[in-house]
Amino acid sequence: MSNGVTIGQAAAFVGVTVKTVRHYHKLGLVAEPERDSSGFRRYGSAELLRLVQVRMLAAAGVRLAEIGPMLDADATRLATALADVGRQLTERIEDLTARRDTLHRLADGDRALLGDHAVALLERMTGLGFATDEVANAREGWVLAKALVPEGFDDYLTHVEGALDDPRYVALIKRAAEAAAWEPDDPRVAELATTMAEHYLANPAHLKIITALQARTEAATRYTLIARHGEEQTSATTRAAAVFETKLRAAGIHIPRSDAR
Repeated sequence: MSNGVTIGQAAAFVGVTVKTVRHYHKLGLVAEPERDSSGFRRYGSAELLRLVQVRMLAAAGVRLAEIGPMLDADATRLATALADVGRQLTERIEDLTARRDTLHRLADGDRALLGDHAVALLERMTGLGFATDEVANAREGWVLAKALVPEGFDDYLTHVEGALDDPRYVALIKRAAEAAAWEPDDPRVAELATTMAEHYLANPAHLKIITALQARTEAATRYTLIARHGEEQTSATTRAAAVFETKLRAAGIHIPRSDAR
């Protein structure tokens, strides 16, 4: 009886396919045993050990091109190489974990685009009785704000959070949302804009909601894109916003002008 096992048996013992064993031979990772008197290649313990080592390193993510030099190195160099592989695997794990977390956030929609703080505030607005359309419009405006003025977005949310504690502010914003259904020449438009301006001027903390999103560059363009999001150009909301901004400017508050150059 010949010593050793056939290639099929060796592959089964190690947990790979015959094709994989032959691929290892082709790459020079495992020496191909000589044929016995019967013409068969027999794998002894040395070849099986090498196959196990190659399979384990490959399974750990080591590139096949790196396995040969690692196994042929002395114990110290092998330990160093294995430590390097371990660090690489840790980096890959961290990267994959971050990608997985991003996918989870994307599946949650708003959390990926806005973050937990903004989502909590949107949920709070719903709980305070804001209309679904108003919450949706706020969400879209915040997505724009975070993209266009990222450096001011967190502060902006903090200011909004504080203002939502004030029932007068909440009532005023709900009233402003109702204005979207008014005609542009409705006398209530100017009255609402005046009331809003007076409220913000009397409450500096709330006024920061208006000023927090003024970008450091291209201020007028970015501010207008955010502030006018969801408005029709001839709507009562747009007219109210224009009157509101005029009154704030008259009070010395810097509000970028859409026609600024």
